[in-house]
Amino acid sequence: MAAVASVLDARAHGGQWKVRIDDVDRHRAEPGATRTILRTLETYGFEWDGPVQYQHERTTRYREAAERLRAAGDAFDCGCSRRDVAAAGLAGLEGPVYPGTCRDGLPPGRHARSVRLRVPPGTVAFDDDWQGRVVQDVARDIGDFVIWRVDDIAAYHLSTVLDDADLGVTRVVRGVDLIASTPRQIVLQRLLGLATPVYAHHAVVTARGRKIGKRTHAPAVDDTAPAATLAAALEFLGQEPPADLAASGLDAAWAWARSHWRPEVLAAESPPIPRHG
Repeated sequence: MAAVASVLDARAHGGQWKVRIDDVDRHRAEPGATRTILRTLETYGFEWDGPVQYQHERTTRYREAAERLRAAGDAFDCGCSRRDVAAAGLAGLEGPVYPGTCRDGLPPGRHARSVRLRVPPGTVAFDDDWQGRVVQDVARDIGDFVIWRVDDIAAYHLSTVLDDADLGVTRVVRGVDLIASTPRQIVLQRLLGLATPVYAHHAVVTARGRKIGKRTHAPAVDDTAPAATLAAALEFLGQEPPADLAASGLDAAWAWARSHWRPEVLAAESPPIPRHG
């Protein structure tokens, strides 16, 4: 869904559409998964600009940024486990909030497990193109979050922010399930002196309130009927394709999608974070 929405949005703005493989965690990557992803995109007629970016090739870049933040005092070593954080009993927007145990140095007997960002106080606000005004107090609702994991790899927010900046991304289109992550990424962008892209979050397919995807063991995309699946995606995105669009073939379906793109219908009914602080 995100691929369809983002490529159509990029073309509507006269921009480029980039492909990035989020494989920073090589231990969890399934053999052949990258080839399958790229083959599926090609089967569905996606055309991307420039070479594919692979996160596993960028570890040095991520590590340098983490060290820069730590040297500036904007990040610190943390010896706490998830269980330690949960035991503190501070409830936040996405689970337990880090209580600041190691903010002023590792307590006696603890060794560094991860690196956390020292989140500045105050709210972070941005205007999402499709969801409107979003305001979040990151320090209160999320707390000091991990930027370098216990397994010695970059955490999602750090790698994503650096990847977007290095690719020259000016507009991020993704599912509304990630909208709560955006203020954290804006905090990182500010501390690293990076530009903040425009964000646009669309609705996602759910089952029993959860996003359908790898974590919910959703089946892989069916490559045998790409035109029909594309038409179904356009229907979900509120584009109201004609009933016979799938029968017209994949090229015709893409041509119709590009000429009838209506982003104004993509607002989700209820983003998972408050619109106003």
